[in-house]
Amino acid sequence: MRFIRLQSNLIKMTTNTDLAAQVEQRVIQLCGEFKQGITYQLIQNDMPTLKLSQIVDVINKLLATSRLDMLKKDDDVLVFKLRDPGSLHRVKGAEPEEQVVYKIIEECGTQGIWAREIRSRSNLHLNTVEKVLRKLESKKLIKSFNPVSAPKKKTYLLYNLEPDRSLTGGAWYSDQHFDSEFVDILNQQCWRFLEQRSVRARQVTGGPIAVRSASFVASKEVLKHISELGITKVQLSIEDIETILETLVFDGKVERSVASEGVEGVKLYRAVTSFLPTPSLMCVPCGVCPLIKECDDVGNVTPVKCRYMKEWVDSQW
Repeated sequence: MRFIRLQSNLIKMTTNTDLAAQVEQRVIQLCGEFKQGITYQLIQNDMPTLKLSQIVDVINKLLATSRLDMLKKDDDVLVFKLRDPGSLHRVKGAEPEEQVVYKIIEECGTQGIWAREIRSRSNLHLNTVEKVLRKLESKKLIKSFNPVSAPKKKTYLLYNLEPDRSLTGGAWYSDQHFDSEFVDILNQQCWRFLEQRSVRARQVTGGPIAVRSASFVASKEVLKHISELGITKVQLSIEDIETILETLVFDGKVERSVASEGVEGVKLYRAVTSFLPTPSLMCVPCGVCPLIKECDDVGNVTPVKCRYMKEWVDSQW
């Protein structure tokens, strides 16, 4: 009788072990399906035959083996998420909330993320998110900055990354303000350099085609010239210089061409002289006015009250 009882208990233990393993596997699968996390209620709905005590035992085991993170939502409901195995060595000794916030910020790369977006994606209290952000900043794991498009909204990214140029404004912004004077100086210096090259090109023999070809300058040559002038301490890139040169193209002062060099083409620029003045009608301010749809012969926005219209008319007569 004792042997039969022991054998029966052994079968029950084996069955319980197999069941626990199956529940563990299913819980991990659910976490993979629901990236925002799963709750006790969701697990019970998925496996209605299980008792709550059985689910709690499996969850506790997964938490103890660092396979899950436990978080608390705004309504105090517990949420369980898969722990990123790579984050264990990146944020050593960090709490689960810190691991989750760090991972979210890491996924955003150089674009960064706002605190409210972190709250939405993590299901954490906003106060908890702000507390975790302060901790991660103090550990120099993340840093914050204010993008030029939304200077009042603090954005977070990893400490070893630099924010995307579209967020900082690149070389044209200083302390979140557009440096128009700096842009004007670069514009003038680039134009002067191209004009000087054009004058030297006229001495080339071989006809007009040879003169035209000799007047073209690669953007990297313009960048080298600007760097040698020492007019700025900002580290400019070829993209920055090409941005300035493109404004000269739009102004009709410079012509752009592309020369093939390897797989990619090289942009070439040369100074040009306009044979005809710009027609007056093309300079009318209405063409670029953001209030053109609101402009009428009555009301606050009218051609009669428009300061820019008056300046344009005065310049023509």
